Amino acid sequence: MIHLYGIPNCDTVKKARTWLDKHGLAATFHDYKKEGADGERLAAWIAAAGLDAVVNRKGTTFRALAEEDKARAADSHTAVALLVQHPSIIKRPIAEHAGGVLVGFKEEEWSAALL
Repeated sequence: MIHLYGIPNCDTVKKARTWLDKHGLAATFHDYKKEGADGERLAAWIAAAGLDAVVNRKGTTFRALAEEDKARAADSHTAVALLVQHPSIIKRPIAEHAGGVLVGFKEEEWSAALL
């Protein structure tokens, strides 16, 4: 089973969901806007994929953060609390699957991991 995490109106999440449908892969969807983000899960993703992969520093939400908060995003110990507080700065989508975690949507990576 694939668990997909993100925000439904995100273009990259839409592409990932379309790709999953096209390949007949079922996935449950977790909407950060409605359901929030879980700190333990975030810590596991950071351990598996790295802090730089999980934190979206390019988005408007991150750029609007105070410098103090941006500094918190640079340390894996303090970043989790920041990501829970501001789930919009979590890279999207994140897919958990039997073989691990995929961060962001790159068709080649998803094909290699899920097909």
